[in-house]
Amino acid sequence: MAHEFRKPGFLSFIFLNTLYALVFCFLQTGALCAQQNQANASIPDNFKLDMETAARLRPQLLAASVAPSGPYEIGEVTLQKLTAQVESPKGLSLAWELRIADDDLLNAYSSPDGTIYVDRNLAELAGASPGLWAAILSHEIAHIVRRDWARRYLYQKSLEGSADLLLGEPGAPSGSWTDSRKASEDLASFCRQLELEADREALMLMVHAGYHPDFVPALHHLLHAFGNGATTLSMYAMHPCWETRDRELERSYTAASIEFEHLWPEWYASPGGNPPIVVFADEPKVKKNGFEQWEIKVPMRCQNLAGAVQVVLLSRPLGAQVAASLERPAGVAEARQLTGCTSPTTTITFIVEGADRTKELVVDVFVLDSRGAVLTRAEVPRLHR
Repeated sequence: MAHEFRKPGFLSFIFLNTLYALVFCFLQTGALCAQQNQANASIPDNFKLDMETAARLRPQLLAASVAPSGPYEIGEVTLQKLTAQVESPKGLSLAWELRIADDDLLNAYSSPDGTIYVDRNLAELAGASPGLWAAILSHEIAHIVRRDWARRYLYQKSLEGSADLLLGEPGAPSGSWTDSRKASEDLASFCRQLELEADREALMLMVHAGYHPDFVPALHHLLHAFGNGATTLSMYAMHPCWETRDRELERSYTAASIEFEHLWPEWYASPGGNPPIVVFADEPKVKKNGFEQWEIKVPMRCQNLAGAVQVVLLSRPLGAQVAASLERPAGVAEARQLTGCTSPTTTITFIVEGADRTKELVVDVFVLDSRGAVLTRAEVPRLHR
């Protein structure tokens, strides 16, 4: 049964900028920052602004969302399994709840009161997979339990006190521009640290609830593939550096996988079932063989693969678009190869011919499973004549 949604309009702007600036911080994933101690600092017992703000905005957020039903009910079941593994922060009472929001940015965000909002497009992407739902929800649960909204707010206030954050106020001395830029850089770095810490805690939360940690990189790769590399103000934004995030969490993935094998020796019997196929496609290497010919090598490695995956290369003139369904409009050339991806250094090679000498070519590389579902996408530099 279809739901009627009400557009949040200006509410989304208020929500992202007043309550959940953490969503913006998720766009940038980098190295561990100097603010690690602050990211894990305790919250003062008398700090309640996060809960008060959540209570104030709750009616508007509920009006712009609906309770999960039909195919989304698996998300509610998964939420209950995950939250059964956590304790509420000291002095707070959380009421865990999942809501499906009217947003099409492949977005998820959370309220300090325990409510998690997943937009309809992201909910559709997760589909009937408990593991993908767990990857989405565990990250938000970690933010809530850690009280990351409060941490970000207190850290930003500390920056305002030291640098005043004048942000170009008329009549301000030129030195204030440097201060505000430095404060903004510090805040972004701090937010990146919050995201990585939430990722790490989410992995172990998934493991103890019975969901394999490989669902996290699988979700990241899906978001990258269907987001076309766009950068938006979203919890799961399609930033081109998902590979960097994978590298930052590599040790955590390994530790979580070992713990999962110990707790759930029969993977198929776990709440999340067997782990998904995960394909890590490194940056393709491009070599020009002639005036109108390029050689493209796609290095990749696969986990949990039984059988083969299909690597699809689509080349198109600049301006032509490729839909997420991989339907080919006029002017888009296609090449496909099957691989068992049995080696950690598997490399797929394509030869691309330039059909139009007046235009540069844009190349997309997708990896599909045996059912034709997208697993990941590789970034390829534009090909110039």
